[in-house]
Amino acid sequence: MKILGIIPARGGSKSIPLKNIKKLLNKPLIAWTIESALESNLDRILVTTDDKRIAGIAKKFGADVPFIRPKELATDITGIEPVIKHALNWLKENENYVPDAVALMMPTTPLRPAKHINGAIELFKKTKADSVVAVYEVIANENPHWMLKINDKNRVVLFTGEPLTKIKTRRQELPICYSRNDIIYIFKPKNLYGKTPNLYGKKVELYLMDEFYSIDINTEEDWFVCEQKLKKLRKLEKNGFKLP
Repeated sequence: MKILGIIPARGGSKSIPLKNIKKLLNKPLIAWTIESALESNLDRILVTTDDKRIAGIAKKFGADVPFIRPKELATDITGIEPVIKHALNWLKENENYVPDAVALMMPTTPLRPAKHINGAIELFKKTKADSVVAVYEVIANENPHWMLKINDKNRVVLFTGEPLTKIKTRRQELPICYSRNDIIYIFKPKNLYGKTPNLYGKKVELYLMDEFYSIDINTEEDWFVCEQKLKKLRKLEKNGFKLP
């Protein structure tokens, strides 16, 4: 089974300028994802970017960058589906390369050991799912049965729509809920070519990870937290201990 790894990295980051190539500890942010992907069982690693500086650094660390993404597919409001479809269409038309599946990996979530990429691949193959989504189990205060919102009548209710009088009082009563962490999505290309293009398809499997790996860098504070987590991982590994 040919599984193509795709790493989308546009150049127009506003919160942290040139975020994808800014050095995180000792190497560019995007390099963390590229190196883990190269250590995994993926067939090929491709970076899709509109920025030649990102393209150059991606190539330096071993990724394929066979094209520069059109500017109209690199705006603040561009969804991920057309970006991946563009890459797949380009590969088919220019290289006659058609993967059996795609592994989408966001460079802003760099805590991604190769073992988890391989774990998601194994789950995808074993279950014959349309997609596998990496997730972590949310803590009680992030569970929708304990979260609040203001409804269309300007009243505070549970996120589920029920009144606060219906709130579950014990953590043990809460149903288990999961949050996507953007570490990896593996999916069949056909999901993108249906009436409503999406990553998921009909049969979705969850790849459960430790919450520690879940960091999405959007702010300087996120950057700092990520650095501390990476340092902790290095220290743990040096002492012979590894997180699941």
